[in-house]
Amino acid sequence: MPKTPFQKFFYSFVTVIITVCAFVFYSLYVIEGETLMQANNATSVLSAIDKQGGIYMFGHILPLPVMMLIEVAFALVLSIFIGSPTAFKLASKAFPPQNSHPTLFELAIICSTAFVMCPLMSLIASIAYYPYYNGFNLLTLLANWIQLVCHNFPFALLSQVFFIQPVVRRIFAFAFCREKAQTDKATLANS
Repeated sequence: MPKTPFQKFFYSFVTVIITVCAFVFYSLYVIEGETLMQANNATSVLSAIDKQGGIYMFGHILPLPVMMLIEVAFALVLSIFIGSPTAFKLASKAFPPQNSHPTLFELAIICSTAFVMCPLMSLIASIAYYPYYNGFNLLTLLANWIQLVCHNFPFALLSQVFFIQPVVRRIFAFAFCREKAQTDKATLANS
């Protein structure tokens, strides 16, 4: 697991990249796919997005890569400054690290992260994808936010536990295995 600030940033960055890609796929294909295809008279979601000229965000149609970069930026900032520290505190209260099995503690952090990040990112998405062409209404924003949390939380929790975090841990181990091996060799040599 990450120990240095750079390792923590790397871990967060890889997690955010994979999570944003997963959620863009989930949102565009699973939740909005049929609507996009019907509205644009298309046979696939990608052709619907192409016909539309991109994705509606912040009251404008933006290209898919731009939309994903915006989401990555929001997710990374929220993860580093709010999500990760809050999730660690919540997990530590429920399962003190010194008394808990490491796997159980990691699972508690993953669940706490989903519990914190899903409502935060759903709020950002509610603002970003709000139907501004109809004017602004706080109750509509609140309804959109609650709907997104209900759609996203089960996917967030299950994808983080069973797919995203195992993949991120493997990437992290691959990226830092040489560094750990060198540290271990130096420790053995000094013993």
